[in-house]
Amino acid sequence: MSSEGDRTLIDGVSVSPHHFINGKRVASDRSFEVRSPLDWNMKLADVSRGDREIADRAVAASVDGFRQWSSMAIGKRVDVLLRLADLIDQNAADIATVECLDMAMLLGSLKARLVPRGALNFRNYAELAAAHEERCWSSRGTRNRIIRDPAGPAVVITPWNAPFMLATWKLAPALAAGNSVILKPAEWAPLSASLLADLVNDAGFPPGAFNVVQGLGHEIGAALVSDSRVRRISFTGSPETARLIGQAAARNIVPFTAELGGKGPLIVFADADIDAAARKAAAQFEDSGQVCLAGTRLLVESSVRDAFLERFVDHTGRHVRGDSREPDTTLSPAIHPEHLERVEGFVERAKRNGDRIVFGGQRTDPDKLWYEPTLIEPRSNDSEIVQKEIFGPVLTIQSFESEDEASELANSTRYGLSAIVYTSSEQRAARLGRAVRAGTVWVNTFLVRDLTAPFGGYGISGIGREGGDYALEFHSDLKTLQILEGTVS
Repeated sequence: MSSEGDRTLIDGVSVSPHHFINGKRVASDRSFEVRSPLDWNMKLADVSRGDREIADRAVAASVDGFRQWSSMAIGKRVDVLLRLADLIDQNAADIATVECLDMAMLLGSLKARLVPRGALNFRNYAELAAAHEERCWSSRGTRNRIIRDPAGPAVVITPWNAPFMLATWKLAPALAAGNSVILKPAEWAPLSASLLADLVNDAGFPPGAFNVVQGLGHEIGAALVSDSRVRRISFTGSPETARLIGQAAARNIVPFTAELGGKGPLIVFADADIDAAARKAAAQFEDSGQVCLAGTRLLVESSVRDAFLERFVDHTGRHVRGDSREPDTTLSPAIHPEHLERVEGFVERAKRNGDRIVFGGQRTDPDKLWYEPTLIEPRSNDSEIVQKEIFGPVLTIQSFESEDEASELANSTRYGLSAIVYTSSEQRAARLGRAVRAGTVWVNTFLVRDLTAPFGGYGISGIGREGGDYALEFHSDLKTLQILEGTVS
């Protein structure tokens, strides 16, 4: 195991394949391959594969880093966070290039939205932390003050879809609150996290305040979340993994937040702009459907079903399958052969179940990772294709006759992350906004986010809320200071 290692070039961008611990690169004896979904024959890097020893080193570094970072004046912490945001903006093209090759998200979207959002996350939380005012009041002869203390080392485990943006979404509040952080990125797309570590180093964070460890979830991930020195855990991924992490967190009495995917309804009423609804529904196929917030269950009022479907098929047909680096491409491949097989499995079981394939339903090329945009009309609402998250370019369509039936169908899965409603009635929008059980309900739009708003899910879509002060509170310990009036001056 070496303290510094060689870097690798990815489309001209220099990336370290090693861990980042205590301000230095650390290599492991073992590694794992990272390949590009754009061309599975293209190996991008051999990445250091962490184990329990690496986890121990990272947590120890984080404990030391916490002492320095948490004791730094808030103004100085804000300055460092803002420098990091500036560096992200300055290096956005390189980050987007690497992430496009690493997980195949559209390069145009990465450059225009997702990487800049990473910088915005740090600016937003720096401003929120700086603007925080302690609550003070008098009661029963005492003066009271609520103090928000940094909680301690935090473990952040992020998914492989939009990995850079989603990492910054979790890291920014943890660091702004004064915590040190250990980031464990997904093994299928870890490379942009390594670039972030370089920028953290350049921004002037103290050693150990920010660490990145790579590896498999059941190895290094399990070691991190079971370490009693860790005081916060934030995870995005599957409910199955969240149950294991939750058990580990419970053993050490560690607060745990999780965002666990969704099965969002996209509800279209007869009074809606049908073409706009169909266009937005077709957009759910972008990024190969690998978006937790996607509206994957199309619920359409019966009287406009045929009109909606005609427009939906037309808009879907305008998609362009191709290299994610090309500006005309709108459909990207799946992240990994294993994930593509998972998507195929859902569709094949749906066929055997008697669910009707309206269009699509197969791979487009046996040597590539693309799957056709697919629409399925389920035999019943209990069909697996309706009830379980697929995380691929597969949507279902169902009809409803009334607003009550639409709400009932919308709430009929165990998920509750997001929902989309298309209607021209303000009263109906308000009613559905309350009736649908989801952490976010959009009306006549999609993926518009105010970073100060709470974000999270109902049911098995998650625990806790991220966003704004909600995330800062999670990463803090709250203390009440109570002083008897007249006893101090």
